[in-house]
Amino acid sequence: MATQAEKSKQFRALHDRESAFILPNPWDTGTARMLAQLGFEALATTSAGYAFSRGTVDGAVGRDAMMAHVAELVAATELPVSADLENGFGDAPEFVAETIRMGAAHGLAGGSIEDASGNAADPIYAVEFAKERIQAAIEAAESLPFPFTLTARAENYLHGRPDLNDTIRRLQAYQEAGAHVLYAPGLTARDDIAAVVQSVDRPVNVLAGMPAMQLSAAELSALGVKRISTGSALARAALGAFLLSAREMALHGTFGFVEGAATNSRDVVPLLEAWHKASTRS
Repeated sequence: MATQAEKSKQFRALHDRESAFILPNPWDTGTARMLAQLGFEALATTSAGYAFSRGTVDGAVGRDAMMAHVAELVAATELPVSADLENGFGDAPEFVAETIRMGAAHGLAGGSIEDASGNAADPIYAVEFAKERIQAAIEAAESLPFPFTLTARAENYLHGRPDLNDTIRRLQAYQEAGAHVLYAPGLTARDDIAAVVQSVDRPVNVLAGMPAMQLSAAELSALGVKRISTGSALARAALGAFLLSAREMALHGTFGFVEGAATNSRDVVPLLEAWHKASTRS
């Protein structure tokens, strides 16, 4: 059984490869175990996907409930787990630092902090204050006895501010603050992604779960991207199938959706049985 320090080192090392790796985002124990059995090397939480599973919206879960969820996913597999820690669940840099320490105490190998304020009237923190928050997160991360990987997120594109120059300026500020990985979710254009990669000297994460994203993992890797995450896309794909099926029943009283459903014997059970056998051996 790998220790937290070993998993944290494994996770950090994935970012040093020549090619990009895919970091999928499960939203519960079952999906985490199935992804692990499919051969992925690390997992990340999705705040939105988990919120949907609780019947609420992204940003409404709260830190204590999210930490309990983090602990469940960490315990579910032997893979390193990084967490979507939203904006640290509070404005103050000291609060963000405490969130990092709590996440580490729950077994995380890494986590992300975003510069979205949660305030609809002023959705993005001023860059200097956002940088202070990342500095506090880094100080907390580097005080740990293992290499906790801190990802800094520039959220402009998810909040109606598609300003590439400001996004790059923010990522450069977070790099100066010491962030290990840089991430601007919402970028989909090849040239924009290339510009971000070329403007910084840290590994860059790209979100593949956007409808406009047409680039493959190989194409993103060729641009210099080091990590590709899916955000809430897997959860939304599952919910999309669920809603189509539920609407068919509600509107038509038919059950044709079962033709495309995963089967117990062929799809789901083999993955979970494989996890159970592996966990029993360890």
